[in-house]
Amino acid sequence: MTIDSKNYRVAPGKKIDLSKWPTVVEPFTKSKKEYKQLLQQHIEKLSSLQNLHYASHKYALLIVFQGMDGAGKDGAIRHVMSGVNPEGCEVFSFKQPSAEELDHDFLWRTTCRLPERGRIGIFNRSYYEEVLVVRVHPEILRAQGLPEELRDEKNIWKQRYDSIADMEKHLHRNGTQIVKIFLHLSKGEQRKRFLARIDEPDKNWKFSTSDIHERKYWKHYMKAYEDCLHATSTHHAPWYVVPADDKENARLIVSQIVLDALGDLKMAYPKTSEKRHLELLANKKMLAK
Repeated sequence: MTIDSKNYRVAPGKKIDLSKWPTVVEPFTKSKKEYKQLLQQHIEKLSSLQNLHYASHKYALLIVFQGMDGAGKDGAIRHVMSGVNPEGCEVFSFKQPSAEELDHDFLWRTTCRLPERGRIGIFNRSYYEEVLVVRVHPEILRAQGLPEELRDEKNIWKQRYDSIADMEKHLHRNGTQIVKIFLHLSKGEQRKRFLARIDEPDKNWKFSTSDIHERKYWKHYMKAYEDCLHATSTHHAPWYVVPADDKENARLIVSQIVLDALGDLKMAYPKTSEKRHLELLANKKMLAK
């Protein structure tokens, strides 16, 4: 089966009901061997495109990963980007904001980590936490130090969507390609993965009691994601809802999305000028002595 990344793309302005979006789809491969072969093909193509991206030095690529705990963000990044040259790629994980970060606007801490031209930046969670977890837990908003008149919970989410959309439009105008991936996990599959983290000693470190607490807010998170996807998926910074119950399928879809994003860029290796060509020939003669 071929993977068409457009099937997972959220159309701009489209209302989202995540209960109608699948968390699992028909497998793209018939065996573990086929899966590894296809993923390796994607990794090799990605490596080649990354070299071109780095050499052309015109665009930056920002990949944003969001999802519920256990959705497979770490695994997707580790497997899909395994063939990428570390010199041209950086991964940042955004946890609870520090005191310094809270003293700035909500976009400040991620703006400082945006990728340079020729590089790939990966955000494991991102500025979108400010309209997701902060929306689900408004007590976090009240503790952020904002002036009371700017903390109106009836308007602030729309205002933050607008700020995010404006920022992403600005980045696009300045050569940053943005891809946003929501790993869509079912509550039942999350439960299985949490149990595995408890039962398997090598995975104990991944589990936190707070993960259980957050499951109580599942419907609230889904509502927050639906509104966020609707408000911020645009032509220049689209959201993709990736079925995440099957990790292998999800990684294949994610890798195809990244390949398509890089493939859409007008990139070329720098051309050698006639003067530079003559200089290289002279150097070649010197090396031949």
